Amino acid sequence: MLRTPHIDSIAARGTVFDKFYVASPVCMPNRSSLMTGRMPSVHGVRSNGIPLSTNAVTFVDLLRDAGYSTALVGKSHLQNFTEWPPIVKRPPPRPGYHEPSPGLAQALRNDLGNPNYEQETPEYWNAKDARVRTPFYGFDHVTLVRAHGDEPGGDYDRWLDERDPKAKELLGPKHSLPHDYSVPQAYRTAIPEQLYATAFLGDRASAYLDDADPDASFFLMVSFPDPHHPFNPPGKYWDMYKPEQFPVPEAYRRNDWQPPALVQAIIREREAGKANLTGMNTIGVSAREAQEARALTAGMIACVDDAIGGVLAALERSGRRDDTVVMFTSDHGDHLGDHRLMLKGAEQYQSIVRVPFVWSDPQAGAQPKRTDALASTIDIGATVLDRARIEPSSGMQSRSLLPVLDGRAVRDSVFIQYDHQAPSPGSDGVPPRVHTLIDGRYRVSVFHGTGWGELYDLEGDPGEFDNLWDDPAHSALRARMTEHLLLTEIEHVDRIPLPTRRA
Repeated sequence: MLRTPHIDSIAARGTVFDKFYVASPVCMPNRSSLMTGRMPSVHGVRSNGIPLSTNAVTFVDLLRDAGYSTALVGKSHLQNFTEWPPIVKRPPPRPGYHEPSPGLAQALRNDLGNPNYEQETPEYWNAKDARVRTPFYGFDHVTLVRAHGDEPGGDYDRWLDERDPKAKELLGPKHSLPHDYSVPQAYRTAIPEQLYATAFLGDRASAYLDDADPDASFFLMVSFPDPHHPFNPPGKYWDMYKPEQFPVPEAYRRNDWQPPALVQAIIREREAGKANLTGMNTIGVSAREAQEARALTAGMIACVDDAIGGVLAALERSGRRDDTVVMFTSDHGDHLGDHRLMLKGAEQYQSIVRVPFVWSDPQAGAQPKRTDALASTIDIGATVLDRARIEPSSGMQSRSLLPVLDGRAVRDSVFIQYDHQAPSPGSDGVPPRVHTLIDGRYRVSVFHGTGWGELYDLEGDPGEFDNLWDDPAHSALRARMTEHLLLTEIEHVDRIPLPTRRA
């Protein structure tokens, strides 16, 4: 149903990983894991709202160090891009107690309050001459957008003003066009597709390739904010797909499903009219809203696919297609009606933790067209460095996926961490912290401080409807998977800094 000819062309020349998982199903933690090859609990970006320290060594730093030209075009989200204050704050001192000086109030000194970490905020981009200061996490060239929808900000605003100074009057939901969709966060942008952020990023990425030194090695990351809420594909992409084309998700057709406590609470909050329909966290949705969200998301994906086609055409013009590795992935998913939910949160369903990954290397020889080898977002950096014949930095927890192309598995499981500042519905005021292990067949998730747990057989129950956690018949499986998760936790305790002496 969904047509993506340009993304498909990348897959046709490479390998599709069918069991590729995020390190965290949230933007900032997972993007930081991609860049560092380290889990969120180790690189420090446990949740949205914590900038990645510039002390972190990224795989792009290592490429740059080896002589590569490095460029980012699009969304970074390695730093905060809202003006909202944090939810988690240090409590006030107890009466009669001395409060430590600011530099001593946290157990590890940091400089995250430095203006250098404000380069994606709206305040920073209010200046007419605002630019990202480079090198930026290893990138020497940066063309940035700092948000979603048709008001992404950053360098887009300047580009838009150069093409049509009046176009800014079309931006945002206040200027949107009429429509009959009911799904939350859907509005029909008045910006035409040729002036939408996706077109901007395709244009700037193509320009980078057109201007690149034909003899220099390069690494280019093109990061589209879409598909993402708000659901507002531009122009022809708005009604390219109809809600009726998408089947009602399975959860709405099952009368025997008992949602886990967290999911029950989210659904009931929406039914009671108490859900925040304009936020970032998971909400309950109706079957019709799910179909609408899927149709609009398909339109956004089609828009991205067309922009990717332009970037691939620029790569062809450069004469470098036959010696350039092309990758495609996403930083997280969206429930889109799966389990009667939308957006993303502490739930660990496949709809948000399993994402696409394609590795297309024209010099890889007889690489498999598809693989079910387990792989993680943290593995991307190690794979790129291995292909470039660059040693990784000590402390990287990623594994090169190049052996997978020869039929050799590199992982027996994948590890996923979720942390958030705000409580979820039904979590008794406790911000959710969830750790998950997937070994290919089973998924176990442990929720800290709630007493909840989940255990699913992904082969026998691919829809994840039958939670085996409290089933006595599966107590041995629960113990084995929990032990595996414990050993994985130990494995991912940080091993740096390296010792300087023996004692």
